[in-house]
Amino acid sequence: MIILLFRLLLLLAIAFIMYTAYKFIVNPRRKLDLARDKKEFYFHDNQEDTKENFLMTLKGHVFEGEKYLGTTEDAFEVVTINVSAHDPNKLQGLEREDIYFMEKEILLRYPHASIEWKYPINRLIIHPLKNHDDFH
Repeated sequence: MIILLFRLLLLLAIAFIMYTAYKFIVNPRRKLDLARDKKEFYFHDNQEDTKENFLMTLKGHVFEGEKYLGTTEDAFEVVTINVSAHDPNKLQGLEREDIYFMEKEILLRYPHASIEWKYPINRLIIHPLKNHDDFH
């Protein structure tokens, strides 16, 4: 009886370890941190929840976008996004083309949004992009 119980507990422990490892591997925050460390682009967002901010990383910098719901002609959509850098003092090496790239990625997901950049990114002369049709 004790051996059977031990085997059952061992099986449960193995299943728990496998579940924990799976959750760790597919964790979007881990993917964001990994992309930041590799200085790659990654966009983490839950488009279903307009109250939850999105995070993106590019060239080792992390940016956070606050989404604001508003109305378009047909529906309620995200119409304003405020983007700020997590560590604005370390933006060295970020270029205007990188900002345009991030705007393009945001507008692909939120085509009705106007993007406002927080200080110090807004100090670059940035020409606002209207919608994703500007990229074709």
